[in-house]
Amino acid sequence: MDLEASTQAVIDKIKPAKNLPLLMEETPIGLYDHPIQYSYTFSVFMRPAGKFDPEDYANYVQPVGVMKSVEQFWNIMVHFVKPTNMCDKADIHFFKTGIKPVWEDPANCKGGKWIIRLKKGLSSRIWENLLMAVIGEQFLVGDELCGAVCSIRNQEDIISLWNRNADDTPITNRIRETLRSVLQLPQNTVLEYKRHDDCLRDQSSYRHTTKNICK
Repeated sequence: MDLEASTQAVIDKIKPAKNLPLLMEETPIGLYDHPIQYSYTFSVFMRPAGKFDPEDYANYVQPVGVMKSVEQFWNIMVHFVKPTNMCDKADIHFFKTGIKPVWEDPANCKGGKWIIRLKKGLSSRIWENLLMAVIGEQFLVGDELCGAVCSIRNQEDIISLWNRNADDTPITNRIRETLRSVLQLPQNTVLEYKRHDDCLRDQSSYRHTTKNICK
């Protein structure tokens, strides 16, 4: 089964299971590959049918592949289903390997995320540009970034960038300004920051945020 078929198989049929093996095995960096500073893992979450307890979120996160070089990154990206082609209520995660894409992970629990709301049809380009900026270390915040999420919803898509320390205002401000720059966002686009401890209290990633659609 090739990577594209493997990715689609994850999207088509998600089962609650912990610590599933990667569909694409982690491979050594090739002799002529261009290594990136951190290893990253792609994973996918699909909301199950029926009643769903947010505390079970991690059980439905399915890993897809690991990358340690630019070449490995594009090997996954060219086959990965684009956000604009995915069904509603799905999350794509891109996190440093070893960090789980959940609020409770030790790397995330004291942090937060910048949130960008997008009209349907815009997420694929912005998502790709964001990931290239992340692996290219364009944010210049050291180890502060944890990962990124693209959330596919009925009326809009939501992209968020997670960092470790919500209390470090200079760092969070630098991340916001870099987001505006690398994604070429319109000046009137509102980026809202939400702490993960607030998410834990209200059990919602995006509730109580200022609604702003990037045009």
